[in-house]
Amino acid sequence: MSLLKVENIRCGYQHREIVHNASLEVAPGEFCALLGLNGCGKTTLIKAICGLLPTHEGKCLVGGVDCTKFHERQRALQMAYIPQRGSLIAGKTVLEVVLMGFNARLHLLDSPGRAHRQKAMEALERLGMVELAQRDYAKLSEGQKQMIILARTMVQDTPVMLMDEPDSALDFVNRNLVLGKIRQILREQGRAGLITLHDPNFALAYCDSLILMRDGHILRRVPLAGAKREEIEEALSEIYGQIRILEYENGFVMVRR
Repeated sequence: MSLLKVENIRCGYQHREIVHNASLEVAPGEFCALLGLNGCGKTTLIKAICGLLPTHEGKCLVGGVDCTKFHERQRALQMAYIPQRGSLIAGKTVLEVVLMGFNARLHLLDSPGRAHRQKAMEALERLGMVELAQRDYAKLSEGQKQMIILARTMVQDTPVMLMDEPDSALDFVNRNLVLGKIRQILREQGRAGLITLHDPNFALAYCDSLILMRDGHILRRVPLAGAKREEIEEALSEIYGQIRILEYENGFVMVRR
């Protein structure tokens, strides 16, 4: 059973359609990677799913409820979004930025209380960022900012997490840390996760399924559990051309031929 279901979404910018009749599903606890070359429509599709870009046609359902016409506050209860770069937030401490994850659940003029602050600190501690709690968010490195936005997403506590290359500003160690934490959160809490990634090897290492996109179209879905090397190689070659898939420590690695 799917938790996130996208049905025949068409979207783009002004009069130019970028994504054509895209459909996909993500189950509870599942971590799916949306892969494709630059300009194929990955970011456009993610933005349409989370409501940052209007759709020309199609639906986005969370738990069977169509969120397409939801206003921002309603949608924030169903979906959390992590962009490629940390948000442009000035004059806020790290803790205050994490507390923003509770905004959709607070009434007008309410402020986060002690329980909210405790949950925010727990999220920071889980990511190894608790010592930054009182630091100025704007003065952090891009990699640190992404970790803080992930903490904010954790306390937002939505059924669906949407991520647009959130690892792009991270070094190798922190990239593995963040993707591992995301996978752990999704599985432990039964959330549905959809992520765009630049490097397919990180998708092979951390994700449950690959959703392949080219020229605005979803080509195919490749579940990795039980998949054969040849099947993965055939699928990824449709996107990346002359590649080879190697088996390595019960997993797979993509290399150029």
